[in-house]
Amino acid sequence: MSETETTAAPARKLRHIEVCLEREVEYKARTTGFERFDLPYCALPETDLGSIDLGTTFLGKRLRAPFLIGAMTGGSALSARINHNLAEAAERLGVGLMLGSQRVMLEHPEAALSFNVRSRAPTALLIGNLGVAQLNRGYGPSDLERAVLSIGADALALHTNPLQEAFQAGGDHDFRGLVPRLSDLVPQLPFPVLLKEVGHGLSGAVAEAVRAVGFSALDVAGAGGTSWAKVEAFVRYGELRHPELAEWGLPTAEAVQEVRGALPEMPVVASGGIRSGLDAAKAFALGAQVVAVARPLLAPAIESPEAVVAWTETFLWELRVAMHGAGAPDLASLAQLRLRPC
Repeated sequence: MSETETTAAPARKLRHIEVCLEREVEYKARTTGFERFDLPYCALPETDLGSIDLGTTFLGKRLRAPFLIGAMTGGSALSARINHNLAEAAERLGVGLMLGSQRVMLEHPEAALSFNVRSRAPTALLIGNLGVAQLNRGYGPSDLERAVLSIGADALALHTNPLQEAFQAGGDHDFRGLVPRLSDLVPQLPFPVLLKEVGHGLSGAVAEAVRAVGFSALDVAGAGGTSWAKVEAFVRYGELRHPELAEWGLPTAEAVQEVRGALPEMPVVASGGIRSGLDAAKAFALGAQVVAVARPLLAPAIESPEAVVAWTETFLWELRVAMHGAGAPDLASLAQLRLRPC
């Protein structure tokens, strides 16, 4: 890695935050697809709103709700503030937290503080994060173990993001041979590993391709929320270039259906434009086990843990109301419901 790349990485992470807060980085021409489905409403539900059970187990940890705070950032002082507030909120809520890419931490030891959040969330599910393309830059099992063990994480997300990297200045462009590399590497690791996109969607074909790798879950991270191709375009050029490419991706609802169809037993995370408890309820009815939310929590995370808790509690109240109105007392019952096409 060149000196220019070494200097640029933390600055780019900070610029990501600024762009996500200040620019129009959501999809415009493409939606999540959840609006195409209706959760069946039941006027006599035989449920008690106060008794709706959101508890679940994911990656071996019990969660009070099927909710992950999605991957956002790391590597700067502002990133540290965000991650520390998110961690405190996750602990209070009993939900999981996925950190931003730790490549910056492995290559810039001074950035480790922004990822060291275990003291703020001693019992929460904590998921580390590295890019799968780094495996073609020489990363091996020891690097992946260091990313997880050095911060006391419970699991590791490997993100795959060819479209984002194509837009990024100095991005990683070589995604060749990764499935066999993953098949060799993942079984060696002493913790659960999940594969995720970053907002352009995992398809059923990709799920089928990694069937034998040994992943513990797949995070579809579909299109309809934040386009990381747009984020990188604004970071690189200061304007949105190549808008048709930046709007490309597999909508989240379709991604959940495709992955569930390809691998019926694989735990699925629905993320990418999940903005309400009703979105989450539909995702669970389509086959997801948990949902992840990132960008809506970015501004609250800069403010305080309390702001993150408040936003998430509203979201979870909406989920409870949706389940109550559909007559589903728990997540297992919700998963049995059939959505109606709109």
